[in-house]
Parts: sequence; C-alpha cells; structure tokens
Amino acid sequence: MTGLSRRQALFAAAALPLAAALARPALARAEMQGAGFAPFHRFKLGSFEVTTLLAGTRAGDKPQETFGTNASPEEFAALSTANFIPADKTQNFFTPTVVNTGAELVLFDTGLAAEATLAAMTAAGFTPDQVDVVVLTHMHGDHIGGLMGADGVTPTFANARYVTGSAEHNHWAGAANEGFDRNVKPLNEKITFIDNNGSVASGITGLDAFGHTPGHMVYMVESGGQRLMITADTANHYVWSLQRPDWEVRFDADKPAAAATRKRVFGMIAADRIPFIGYHMPFPGVGYVEASGEGFRYVPASYQLMLNG
Repeated sequence: MTGLSRRQALFAAAALPLAAALARPALARAEMQGAGFAPFHRFKLGSFEVTTLLAGTRAGDKPQETFGTNASPEEFAALSTANFIPADKTQNFFTPTVVNTGAELVLFDTGLAAEATLAAMTAAGFTPDQVDVVVLTHMHGDHIGGLMGADGVTPTFANARYVTGSAEHNHWAGAANEGFDRNVKPLNEKITFIDNNGSVASGITGLDAFGHTPGHMVYMVESGGQRLMITADTANHYVWSLQRPDWEVRFDADKPAAAATRKRVFGMIAADRIPFIGYHMPFPGVGYVEASGEGFRYVPASYQLMLNG
C-alpha cells in the first residue's frame, strides 16, 4: 500500500515545521541584565502622595561587624537562618522619601550624593527646583550627601527651605565633621530648627528618637485620618535590628539609648498598626511591624496602600 492514510498525512504535516526548526541554528539569547529595582515607589496617604526613592544599594560582607555586635556568632547565624538570609552577607538600601502635601513638596534626606538621588527623582517625575522643604532626620553622610551638587558648593535644591532637629544640628556644629561643614553649614541661614513635636509642614510632625545620633528624629505624616511614620535610621535592618532591638549596631552613637528608642518607636507603630518607611529597609522601604518575642516582626507592605486611591 503506497498511499498515506489521513492520520499519517496530518502527522507528517505537523512534523515538517518541527524538523525545520530543529535544523536552524539557535537564535542568540538576550544578555543578562543583572538584578535591579524600579527607582521609585508611590502611594497615596489621605490627600498626600508619598514617593520613596532608591538612591543607592550595595552589598556587604561580615554584617555582624555592624549588626548584633553584642550577640554570639551562633545567635546571629541562627536568627539569619530562621529568616532565610545569609549570616555572612547583607544588602543595604538608601531611601529618601518625598511627600507631596498638595501645598509643598517635602524631601526627607538626600542620599549619599546628589547624582543618585536626582536620578531617582527624575524617574519619579520630580525636578530639584520643585522641592520646597528638605528635612534632615540626622547628619550622617548618607543622609546629607546630596545637599550639594557635583561642584560641592551649589545647593542641589535651590528653592528649598531646610528643617532639622535642634539637638542634632547643635551636636554636629560643635564637632569636627567634614561632611557637615561641607554640606550643611553653608545652608545654616535657611534652616529651621525644631524640637520634639515640632511642625515641618501641615500634617508633618517631628519626634525625638535619639540614640542612633544625639539628635536623631522620626517624622509622623498624617492626612485624611491616615498616618505613616518615617523612621529614618531608628532600625537599620529588618531582621537584626527589629527582631532583636537590643542587639547593638556599630553606627549607633549611644547604643543603650538607640535600643530603647527602637522599642519605643516600633512599639507605638505596632500598637497603632500604622505603616512606616525605614531608610535602610529592603526597597521600597515600606512596611508594618507586629510585636513578636523579644522585638518585632517586619511585614512588607503589599497592596494595602494601593487601595488608598
């Protein structure tokens, strides 16, 4: 029998394109791009609009030289393993925040350098001349580094007024600190100094959170019955600083005070079930905490804040 049945003919027809494809050389694959993040994240808070900016991220080795310096290596490794993170590596994030109140554009901290912060701002649709207020939570270099442009003398945010805690400014003004002298001191005439419960703008209030630095402050943002806390460097890691608030951090100036502040600030955030933005939390830096054991469990925000409209 020389003819093909209908089934055989259909099979042969289907096999021809496959055979032709197998005969062709493989097409070139797209090049690997490497890990990455969108450079900004935005949500509504009442009538305000809040944008977090990724102004830099970098990997680090030997994290216990910075976090949990008073813990044993065994304790540090066990907590890391329980949270699915390595004990010998970490990833740090630098996250300034922009709050648009409708009347003013308020920038909290300025990153390590103006270039990176401005790149994230551009991606988010902002220009530096639009910034009305720059709030400095404290004076460490990764928070004040973007105050001046590439020439080191021209203010990055030419139209802004500046707000910071009086205790923080007084400390650094009396210390020999090149970063403060270069970036903050030239702006002194434009700075407004606040103390505990001081107002930055309508709906934004500064609160003492001393310990990480002598005058470190956090900021409560309130609009339309909704609240958000900008915690800056109160906790610098979502596991090692939150689950174990008593674990010491190398960069905390007053370690017992910093631990007490972590417990107080995040105790309030947990009790009131409000979101917070942490400067060094995994980007986009927005989450919640609940009381758990000796400290707090970090719950990254998912879609909750998207529902604000």
